[in-house]
Amino acid sequence: MDQSTKAGIPIALCTVLLISISFIYILSEKNTSVSITQKVSPSKPSSSMRKTSTYRDELEAALRGASMANKTVIIAIVNKAYTEGDKPMLDIFLDGFWLGEDTRSLTNHLLIVAVDQTAFDRCKFLRLHCYRLKTDDEDFVGEKVYMSEDFIKMMWQRTRFLGDVLRRGYNFVFTDTDVLWLRNPFPHLTLNYETADLQISVDQFNGNQWSQKNPINTGFYMIRSNNKTIALFDKWYGERNKSPGKKEQDVLIELMKKGSFKRLGIRVRFLDTLYFSGFCQDSRDVKIVSTFHANCCRRIKAKVSDLTAVIHDWKRFKDPSPSPLANKTMEEFRWSSHSACEKSWIS
Repeated sequence: MDQSTKAGIPIALCTVLLISISFIYILSEKNTSVSITQKVSPSKPSSSMRKTSTYRDELEAALRGASMANKTVIIAIVNKAYTEGDKPMLDIFLDGFWLGEDTRSLTNHLLIVAVDQTAFDRCKFLRLHCYRLKTDDEDFVGEKVYMSEDFIKMMWQRTRFLGDVLRRGYNFVFTDTDVLWLRNPFPHLTLNYETADLQISVDQFNGNQWSQKNPINTGFYMIRSNNKTIALFDKWYGERNKSPGKKEQDVLIELMKKGSFKRLGIRVRFLDTLYFSGFCQDSRDVKIVSTFHANCCRRIKAKVSDLTAVIHDWKRFKDPSPSPLANKTMEEFRWSSHSACEKSWIS
């Protein structure tokens, strides 16, 4: 073998070695790329996870924005039917805070939960604390007549949502928008949570604030977030499929009668209609009444008519100028009749 051939062998070997190393490196890079992709793809959140995360983030932000220092929020739920018209129910509801005693600042802690986009847009326009609740493609836009199928569905959606608020550690006062806040009700709501877990309005007060024979009304209540009340809401909402044709209030009354409050260790205080009044039983004293509920009424139009009359009664009572009322004692004061709501059961 000549000298040139001997010299070419190492060069050829080096060339082969370099090509082999390059080929191995390329394969390694390819496998590494596949490996990274395989690791990342499973961790990508699903659409349902993203929705849950967004729901939690948006709700938490809304609750935090409206919360008092003790994590208490005032919550009202509205749909399009309560935000449109010449004088919408939501506007009348807010009139109560405007005209009431020591109530204006409470709107800083009021969270309006809208079940449709129109109601949400109206809430944002009014510069309130607002949250848009998605309701599994249910249509809750129009008026839901008392005890109609859609009305019952909406009440159960409300119960599910409020249970979620409790699970996030927030206490709340739930109020229907057909409740006028004429005075700050908190002085009449005990803040000692060792005394009561749940404080709830009634249609007719029997004179005993601890008696479970009071006919409860879920249109206004204050509840503390703890393991007992969370368990109650879980039990309550869990009964919905076993109770066809029954609204959530009826089911809660049944649970109370069956001893669920006692078994869960929940202490319930029933609110005197002297302070927490309604069309079922008017407060006897305009000087101390805090809230006025358009209960015992079937339609929104009737509620608006009779609540407007309550506002006029309130204005006359508060008016310092001479009037026929000024010459009367408070014992002679009478609320206007709730005739529209009485007729709503006929038509």
